Amino acid sequence: MAVILAGDIGGTKTNLGLFRWSGNSLEPIRNRISPTSDFQTIEDAVTRFVGNDDRAIDAACFGVPGPVIGGCVSAVNVPWGVMREKTISQALAGKPVQLINDLGATAMGVIHLPDSKCEILQRGGRQTFPGNTAVIAAGTGLGEASLVYSAGRHHIVASEGGHTDFAPHNDEQIELLQFLQSEFGHVSVERVLSGPGLFNIYRFCRSRSGEPEPSWLAQKFASENPGAVVGEVGTARGFGDCVRALEMFVDVYGAEAGNLALKVLALGGVYLAGGIAPKILPMLRDGRFVRAFNDKGRLAAMLEQIPIRLSLDDNVALYGAAHCAIAML
Repeated sequence: MAVILAGDIGGTKTNLGLFRWSGNSLEPIRNRISPTSDFQTIEDAVTRFVGNDDRAIDAACFGVPGPVIGGCVSAVNVPWGVMREKTISQALAGKPVQLINDLGATAMGVIHLPDSKCEILQRGGRQTFPGNTAVIAAGTGLGEASLVYSAGRHHIVASEGGHTDFAPHNDEQIELLQFLQSEFGHVSVERVLSGPGLFNIYRFCRSRSGEPEPSWLAQKFASENPGAVVGEVGTARGFGDCVRALEMFVDVYGAEAGNLALKVLALGGVYLAGGIAPKILPMLRDGRFVRAFNDKGRLAAMLEQIPIRLSLDDNVALYGAAHCAIAML
């Protein structure tokens, strides 16, 4: 029996959990979600959550936004400065600690998800052997990661794929690229596939349509998250430019997921995570996403055999970090 401490650290919220590992099952003991701004450092967050249980913990792992290099990470959207495995371990009475990329934690979590916590977008073919798995997550930014299957287990391959170049797929998307280049210069795929990216697409659609923006919509933009508003109104088909923006977003999302599947040969499946996908589920179900995913010319038939699932579990990264901690025992 072992006690595991896991964490999913984000710019907005910090999700920490204690788990009991019996050798074949992972059971939650307790967890707490707090505003990240409540804490001065990750050590502060961890010690306040753990309390007097620090000596009972056998291993700890935390999913953090950004590249982990040499056991350290400096996440631009987490106001804690540099996070270091060594100092976190010291705060936990010397117990082993690992920092991993947050999408790596999500990737490790999705492979343990039951079907009840997934939405199947494409069933794919019958898989008779384990294969690599890919995860793509649009939210505040765009995260991408993969799991390479080798020697009987999955190995996390983290990436900063959201910062690679946006690759337009048709004339309209070329115009979108040019629109964004005039503002940002370099256009990463995250400039399109994220909450702010969805609002960027909406602004592009507005520049082309000339349709007057309703006053009720302008008021929503002024008081709410603009990207979330575009997603909500577009899903409800409440205003033409929001609908078109969301359709373009889904097209690009599907194409980029297909690109990722090809790059890592994700025959084990592709998972969608992040905050946006569950909120626009009706638009993802109508076939547009899957068509863009599979539209890969000579390799389209192979892409059609890859399962595509959407994670519906808000704690998937937390459980993924817990499974990585188990591997440290």
